[in-house]
Amino acid sequence: MKICKAESYDYAAMLEIWERAVRATHSFLTETDIEELRPQVKEAFQAVGELYALHLDDGQAAGFMGLTPPDGDRRAKLEMLFVDPAYHGRGLGYELTCHALEKYPDLDVDVNEQNPKAAAFYEKCGFVVIGRSEIDGEGRPFPLLHLRKAPSVSIA
Repeated sequence: MKICKAESYDYAAMLEIWERAVRATHSFLTETDIEELRPQVKEAFQAVGELYALHLDDGQAAGFMGLTPPDGDRRAKLEMLFVDPAYHGRGLGYELTCHALEKYPDLDVDVNEQNPKAAAFYEKCGFVVIGRSEIDGEGRPFPLLHLRKAPSVSIA
């Protein structure tokens, strides 16, 4: 597998990965929610500071992540991480997270509280909950857990 900066030609595959992953893991979202989120995700591909695609040995995209680099007092943030559900449980999310932490050891991430598997994944990677909000970044009623990489916890 190879993690590299995503290019515009990766976007269609990444959007499909996002949708399959959301349908597999975000049972709290309705079909209308997914339809409304799809164009926002496409916009986020261009707006995020750093976007990476994970390609398998055959060149197929199987996951991606977006990072916002630190700036002044703002810490680096893992804005999005999605793996095709066909590859869940095979360490691809872990590889993407390790790549992010190699670049930015002081990393924050938000996770939907209604996605307990994702929260458990990040906690296993050494992130700790530092806060919670009742709504997501767009003001929708999807509570978020705010996590931060604990400096004393290694990712192994």
